[in-house]
Amino acid sequence: MQDSYDVVIVGGAVIGSAVAYYLTANPDFTGSVLVVERDPTYATASTSLSSSSIRTQFSNPINVRISQYGSEVIRSFAEMMAVGDDRPDLNFHPGGYLFLASTPEGARTLRENHEVQRTCGADVVLWTPDELAHAFPHLRVDDILLASYGRSGEGWFNNTGLMQGFKAKARVQGTEYATDEVVAIASDAGRANSVTLKSGRKIDAGWIVNASGPRAALTARMAGLDIPVEPRKRTSFVFDCARSPEGSARVNDGRLPLMIDISGTYCRPEGRFFLTGCPPRDDVAVDWDDFEPQYDLFEEMIWPALAARSESFEAIKVVNQWAGHYAFNTLDHNMVVGPHPEMSNFIFANGFSGHGLQQAPATGRGVSELITYGEFRALDLSELGFERIVENRPFLEKAVI
Repeated sequence: MQDSYDVVIVGGAVIGSAVAYYLTANPDFTGSVLVVERDPTYATASTSLSSSSIRTQFSNPINVRISQYGSEVIRSFAEMMAVGDDRPDLNFHPGGYLFLASTPEGARTLRENHEVQRTCGADVVLWTPDELAHAFPHLRVDDILLASYGRSGEGWFNNTGLMQGFKAKARVQGTEYATDEVVAIASDAGRANSVTLKSGRKIDAGWIVNASGPRAALTARMAGLDIPVEPRKRTSFVFDCARSPEGSARVNDGRLPLMIDISGTYCRPEGRFFLTGCPPRDDVAVDWDDFEPQYDLFEEMIWPALAARSESFEAIKVVNQWAGHYAFNTLDHNMVVGPHPEMSNFIFANGFSGHGLQQAPATGRGVSELITYGEFRALDLSELGFERIVENRPFLEKAVI
């Protein structure tokens, strides 16, 4: 490890590794890159504990396009991240997303979102209750007014595979990874200039990228800055089904989608099992080291919602569960990407609120453009910048789950 780097990235999970990959893949960037990761096992990283899915069904054009690029990268990932004979397979399952609406307001939102998605070229259709029942015969649809279904470009994939692919390629391209922890950030005259590591090393830096997930606020405070990102717990459950409906669909070769029920519960196939979860009623910040699952969610909220939606889900049994953290942006649940207006070489890549995996490719590319060219080029992410935090101006996205 050197004493100075052009770019120091704080956090080496999917966002930090994506930034490192895109920087070192860009022939116009000729600098050095150091990624500092406190836990190289990634055992509690949001990346590792994610449900690892991607969708284009958002209400804002920029979020649609971010995921469209993410889908493009996932499809071509094996070739992009090839290292020698190793071509990482993300095992993408093109199951699609299924949003349900049971109120006139909810149906109107799906229609408004669909117009945005259609304008962006997303392959999404709206279905009546009869069309929904025909496509997925196991569902009870008596209370449904409208459904929105992604026919392509949506599904789920290998979460750690995405991260490790970026990391491996970034290292081959010259990125250095250090198993350590940033404990202090020094600045002078409106610029961050160095980080101090827990090991005692001081590293000079031309740029600092905050990619520390749910710990984003801790990293920002070291530089005397604030960002409204906090850890929110999300518990995932894997369940077995006495009479699985997988294979019963009349679309997409029988595959079931990731369904977002009107209750807020989501459910999707996971091999021969199903993966499910929902936001807790009392959704508050938790300690950064609190990963105890909220076991009661399954019996109190999830199972009743699933059993009401499908007879197939009346007899199910939990076989595994775990808790991970959303890096939750309390202002508007959307990512913050770009420099702080008072410290132009301190770059935020934070607050993804559960969308970090699918947004990692566009974020990595965007941050690399900011550092290399001083501007976004491929996709303008400026409306997701830090300025809206300063102005307390939420970025509106209706399709947050």
